[in-house]
Amino acid sequence: MLQRIVKPLLVLALVVLTQRTYATEGMWLPQLLSGLNEKEMKAMGMKINASDIYNINKGSLKDAIVSFGGFCTAEVISSQGLLLTNHHCGYDAIQKHSSVQNNLLENGFWAKTAAEELPNPGLFATFIVRIDDITKAALQDVKPGMSERERQSAIDKRLHEIRQAVKKEAWQETMVKPFFEGNQYFLFVTETYRDVRLVGAPPSSIGKFGSDTDNWVWPRHTGDFSMFRIYAGKDGKPAPYSKDNVPLQPKYFLPVSMKGVKQQDFTMVLGFPGRTTEYLPSEAVKLTVETVDASKVEMRDAALKIMDGYMRKDEQIKIQYAAKYASTANYWKKWMGEMKGVKQTNGIGKKQQYEAEYRQLLASNPLWRQKYDGVLDTLNDLYRQITPYAQTRDYYSELVKNVELFTAGDRLINFLSDVHEKGEGQYETLRKEFLESMQAFYQNYNARVDRDICASLMELYAKGVPKQFNGTEYLQIWNESNKDSRLLADKIYNLSGLTSMDKLKAFVQQPYNTVVAQMWKDPATRLVMAMRKGYVDNVSKPVTDLQNNINNLQRTYMQAQMDIMGSKKRFYPDANSTLRVTYGKVDGYNPRDAIHYDFYTYLDGVMEKYIPGDYEFNVPARLIELYKKKDYGRYGVNGRMPVCFIASNHTTGGNSGSPVLDANGRLIGLNFDRTWEGTMSDINYDPSICRNIMVDIRYVLFIVDKFAGCTRLVDEMKLVN
Repeated sequence: MLQRIVKPLLVLALVVLTQRTYATEGMWLPQLLSGLNEKEMKAMGMKINASDIYNINKGSLKDAIVSFGGFCTAEVISSQGLLLTNHHCGYDAIQKHSSVQNNLLENGFWAKTAAEELPNPGLFATFIVRIDDITKAALQDVKPGMSERERQSAIDKRLHEIRQAVKKEAWQETMVKPFFEGNQYFLFVTETYRDVRLVGAPPSSIGKFGSDTDNWVWPRHTGDFSMFRIYAGKDGKPAPYSKDNVPLQPKYFLPVSMKGVKQQDFTMVLGFPGRTTEYLPSEAVKLTVETVDASKVEMRDAALKIMDGYMRKDEQIKIQYAAKYASTANYWKKWMGEMKGVKQTNGIGKKQQYEAEYRQLLASNPLWRQKYDGVLDTLNDLYRQITPYAQTRDYYSELVKNVELFTAGDRLINFLSDVHEKGEGQYETLRKEFLESMQAFYQNYNARVDRDICASLMELYAKGVPKQFNGTEYLQIWNESNKDSRLLADKIYNLSGLTSMDKLKAFVQQPYNTVVAQMWKDPATRLVMAMRKGYVDNVSKPVTDLQNNINNLQRTYMQAQMDIMGSKKRFYPDANSTLRVTYGKVDGYNPRDAIHYDFYTYLDGVMEKYIPGDYEFNVPARLIELYKKKDYGRYGVNGRMPVCFIASNHTTGGNSGSPVLDANGRLIGLNFDRTWEGTMSDINYDPSICRNIMVDIRYVLFIVDKFAGCTRLVDEMKLVN
């Protein structure tokens, strides 16, 4: 009798555990929810239907979600095209409108009328109209035994035909993306609006509160939001900026819930996650966290310390380098958390356990053995082979990226190569375009800061890159400077013609052949060309061959996993900047032994962290005043002002600015970060510590209404109590 009772209970427990894992992991395509996820989402508490999320016949949630500039997500929250996204997503636009005399980053910005809303050239918002599965047509000409180049050529030919034949409106565009390592293809019909204006942003002391110290960590107290508006032509269609354009009337906008959340409440996030690699073999995960992440962290750590030192002393440099610092620090800290999280959750060991189970099932099926035998072992071996090349690749890319003089040299070399290809007769035209493109670069450039970064990073590069990968030209330059990075940096910055816009103009005003000849004498371009040649000859070519083999086998291994492990695991495609839905529940977590984090933070915590005058933890006087009076209006709860909360939604870069919705599809928060220990979710999702961080929508409304007094924006929204 006991066995008859216990066995069903064990089965039920396994089902519940399986559902608990499924309930948090995954970035799902919205058009497939009805078949894959709807039943589970409803069991978790969702009260709407999959057709309310994705529908091509009527307005649905997907019609309120946009790709913001191609790097973040934003959502429409009013019938007048009002957009909500993160402060850090709008940071670059806010910075471009800032000056020492009118510092919008420091003071915030609120358009009191529509006429005060500020245009942002180059910024766009893209809606998804519909998503079509084109896998069969795309892979129609792919044959076994094709090389990577032959395979891609056959696919590209078919994709061109598919795009030509797709049904869409004249103002709409198409985008095709591969999924599951190129085993599936989907076509996206899109609408892009290019008149996007800044409407409101809190001061950085709210929108960036905690800055880099609090970045990627919990508990968090950041009001990370900004507001924009989409403008359209008078016909409602996309149009370039014009003062005659009108606010967009969207197909759908998100209602705003004033209810808040409690533990275990259902949450859902829609957005455009950038990139994940969840299905890598164990050696690839080991390469990432033990070699690649460590190299990049080392380089960025050195660059950030130098930037920080200058920014604390000089207000002009602080403005110039604000966006650069934030961008550099963001993934620097993320990679540290990724290394920590994988180690803490035994991510590599779990991958190896998964592979052992995969091998066991593979061995049990003759058809699978015939098709996939040796794929995993060969793939792991290829990742071991590519490790030293990958490490050098990241030292090189981080050097060129973080030393801006090298970036300028790289761009100059590319410009002259373009002239060489198109003919010297195009020199004048291409030179004009090149100089125009460099104006913005030098606007936020400081040679003193860059010189110190160069000296520090060159030393790390020399220590970290094996001698055989350097090339003779680079080694000659390095030896000429007695292997002293400070001596080399001083020589470069004292003599180079690339250290200012004026010098660059004078440099390229010379005839084409003279500029080409001078490049070999200029110490900056000489060094950049030497490093580039060493990299191309000794790293790039071997890496390309190894990577092509990896790509081929990774695609086969992906299909093998779906075939062999499909009965034990449900597969979702890796993120690739396309619209996805992820869902989970509000919950705290235990990052380390004897430590538990609750799921909510309040304005009390802001005041506890407050350090007067500190660039990370300063608090505006107006916010202090409201706090002391407990003047929270309709947005507070029991005398407290909620600020942020966490849940188990699976998010990544690109989900910044994503709306967080409740069981009824109403806006309850704004996604802006992940917990530090859970940043490894890009390669190794673990429900025990992976949490996304959100600003409570009531805090957003409180700042807009009570702090900024911009009630007109709240009046536009549909608030649901």
